[in-house]
Amino acid sequence: MMISRSDLRTSLRERRRALSADQQVSAGEMLCDILSSRAELTDSQHIAIYIANDGEISPEVLRDFLWSSGKQCYLPVIAQRGSKNLLFIEYLPDTPLVLNRFGIPEPSLKTVRPIPPEKLDVVFVPLTGFDEAGRRLGMGGGFYDRTFAFTRSAEKPILIGLAHECQKVESIPVEHWDIAMAGIATDSRYYSAT
Repeated sequence: MMISRSDLRTSLRERRRALSADQQVSAGEMLCDILSSRAELTDSQHIAIYIANDGEISPEVLRDFLWSSGKQCYLPVIAQRGSKNLLFIEYLPDTPLVLNRFGIPEPSLKTVRPIPPEKLDVVFVPLTGFDEAGRRLGMGGGFYDRTFAFTRSAEKPILIGLAHECQKVESIPVEHWDIAMAGIATDSRYYSAT
C-alpha cells in the first residue's frame, strides 16, 4: 500500500527536525559547496532563496556566497491573508524582516515593490521530501506550485529544490498541480531532473 502524502510529509519533517544543530550547519556549508560552481548560479543574477524553518536545510551560507558574488537575492512573501501566491522582495543584509502567519521571517511589503516571479533567474525551493527523478513534496500549502505554475511553458526561472539527503525517498506520489523541479540539491549531491 502506498503511503499518503500527508503521512509521508509528517515522517520526513520528523526526520529533518531530528538533525542536530551541528549537522544543520554542516549541511548548509556542503550545500553551498555543491551549488556555488554550478552554471545555473554563475549565469544568473536574480536568485530567490528562503529562510530555513522547521528543520529545512539552510541556504544561509549560500546566501552569503551569492551576496559576495554580486548576485541579487529575493525572499518569498505571502501576498495577503487568504492568498496562496508568493511575492518576491529583494533581500539585502539590512532588509528588515517581520514574521508571517506561519512564524517565518519575511520582508515587509510596505516599503518595496516585489519583482515579478517571471523575472527571477533561479528559485531555490524548500521541500519536505524528494526522489531521484526530481519530484518534490512540499509542506502542503501549494504556494510554490501556484506561484510557478507558469513555468510549465516558460524556461525561466529555473526551480531547484533544496533538501537534506535524509529527505530522499524512493518515490514521491505526484498530483497534477505539482510543479517539476529542474533539479534537487542536497548536502551530498545534485540530482538533475532533466
